Amino acid sequence: MRHEMSGKVLKIGIVAPGRAVDHALAERIKALVSELYAGRAEAHFHPQCFLSHGHFAGPDAARADAFLDIANDPSFDVLWFARGGYGSCRIADSVLPKLTEAARGKAYLGYSDAGTLLAGLYARGFKRLAHGPMPIDLVRAGGEAAVKRALSFLVEGDTSGFEPSVSADKTAAFNITILSNVLGTGLQPDFTDHVLMLEDVAEYMYRIDRALFHITSNPGVRRARGLKLGRCSDIPSNDPDFGQGEEEIVRHWCAKSGIAYLGRADIGHDVDNKIVPFGAWRG
Repeated sequence: MRHEMSGKVLKIGIVAPGRAVDHALAERIKALVSELYAGRAEAHFHPQCFLSHGHFAGPDAARADAFLDIANDPSFDVLWFARGGYGSCRIADSVLPKLTEAARGKAYLGYSDAGTLLAGLYARGFKRLAHGPMPIDLVRAGGEAAVKRALSFLVEGDTSGFEPSVSADKTAAFNITILSNVLGTGLQPDFTDHVLMLEDVAEYMYRIDRALFHITSNPGVRRARGLKLGRCSDIPSNDPDFGQGEEEIVRHWCAKSGIAYLGRADIGHDVDNKIVPFGAWRG
């Protein structure tokens, strides 16, 4: 996602389609961007990021408007999702039809719940999309490295933070639960010949199993080149024990569905989460 800046300051717009972030995190992110890229890049948090409406960072309409404010504003080069936490699916159908050509020209980066909107954008032919770290990762121990990885990619086009197996093959990456819920809706992209990388967090093993049944049963997913499994972390204890781990589960459903299992991927809900571009990366 290299930008030919020619002295132009790259503007990163940050929105929160799910849960809110606080002002302290915003100030830390802005300070880090200023420290690393003074005169080259700026981070702008939409005021919506700090709203509170029950679980969400403001009502659905406010979150949708904020997304469109940044996406359709040609002065912004990047739309960076602030964090995950449920909410993106509640605005996807209202924002996607309203996106302009200005929205098509910018880069989008996020993971977790943001995968819902990334899927919808990819299904509509948007080219500059990637799974990768978000501002909220800064609050994790060691999270500064993750945020720097994302910024280096967005500002400099640095691909050293890519998941190691990314090549000229088409790729995409999702949280398992998010992808399972996207499939069969108007947000589902074409996964033909893609290497599809999956990860999850805080889900019971039986729920991972059920989601993999749904994912691997989907005709569109069966056109993928294969699946790679990222990390499944913070899995609650099941009573009784499920008896299989996440890799056994993925291998099981890949074998039943005829989808190739391509091994492990270096992605997950953690500070080691690597960047995965959507589509075929050409530099």
